[in-house]
Parts: sequence; structure tokens; C-alpha cells
Amino acid sequence: MLAVDGSLPSLRAVDHVVREAARDTITPAILLVNVQALLPADVTRFVSNAVVQDYHREAGDRALAGARSSLQAAGLTYAQHLLLGEPAPTIVDFAKAQHCTLIVIGARGLGSVAGALLGSVTTKVIHLTDLPVLVVK
Repeated sequence: MLAVDGSLPSLRAVDHVVREAARDTITPAILLVNVQALLPADVTRFVSNAVVQDYHREAGDRALAGARSSLQAAGLTYAQHLLLGEPAPTIVDFAKAQHCTLIVIGARGLGSVAGALLGSVTTKVIHLTDLPVLVVK
């Protein structure tokens, strides 16, 4: 599973997967994942559910655009998944449900100063999963 948020570190993780796939004789099954944080529940008092769904889809598509482009240019097939929820547990739960054997993630994402050294989502993923996690700097 390749978790991407559109940040430079996450795109470096994509580049790493592309390089490793070129060296391997077996093409990896890549699940390209972006997790969109849920908006507050009361937002639907002001806008429709359809608008909220469009917002999440568009934001997820933007975040995955660079990763899709790199994977396609390398001739790699992938399944794209846009998920909603708190990023770290959503990534871990999805990887487990899909029987993934590895989570690949950038060292830092689009987060704040709190995750300056190692991103807070990356740190949480490492602590929440029993799967191997490849952190790409």
C-alpha cells in the first residue's frame, strides 16, 4: 500500500516504489491511497452532502495527481482509493483489510510543526500497525 497526501515526501515514496518495481521481476500490486480528513458533521447544515462528497473527491484527486502520473509513466498498474477519516488509523485499517504486506509512506506530509522531524501521521502508522512500514525520506 502506498499512502500519498500530495506532499513532496509522499511523492518521493512514489518514486521509490517506481525504482524498486523496475528492479523486480514481479510487478507489485499497488494500492494507491489518500485519506481525506472528515469535515465537522454540522457542515451539512450549510452545504449539501453532495457538495461535501465533491469536495473530498476533488481534494483527493489533487493529492493523488502526481503519484498517478509517476506510476502511469512507469507503466505500473495500481488501484486508487480515496478514504475518509483520521489518516493514520484509516491507513492501518485499510492495509489490514486489504491484506497488504507493506505500507510505504513519506517521512513527513502536509502536517504542521508537530510532525517536523517525522510526520505525526507516519509516526502513528508505525505505532498502530503490525505490518512492515517503509518510510521514505
